[in-house]
Amino acid sequence: MDQHDLKRRTKDFALQVIRFVEALPHTPTTQIIGRQLIRSGTSVAANYRAACRARSKLEFSAKIGVVVEEADETAFWLELLAESKIIDESKISIFLQEADELTAIFVASRKTASGAKSSTHPINHQSIIKNHQST
Repeated sequence: MDQHDLKRRTKDFALQVIRFVEALPHTPTTQIIGRQLIRSGTSVAANYRAACRARSKLEFSAKIGVVVEEADETAFWLELLAESKIIDESKISIFLQEADELTAIFVASRKTASGAKSSTHPINHQSIIKNHQST
């Protein structure tokens, strides 16, 4: 999986989150959680795109750190919806799985990038991501 594939995957995830939130029942709780879910779920894609434009390994690592936080936050909001019994867990499991997989991918990418924090030279983001996709 290369940078282009991950851009597409994170964008697809954002679109799925949007559609999921649009289908939630309209209650005060789901409106609040839904807004948070939209923010974090779409932020994964937006911040990954920003990371792809990073000018150094240090900047890439920092931006990927934000992607990790947003993917994990998305999983948190989904867990709340399931554990509160607002939404049946079976309807959330595919989103949770994708949020967890994206988190794992970007944690691995951040670990690779942070291994050379002192460098300020431009990096090949695709090679960092590819290295961890194969592990």
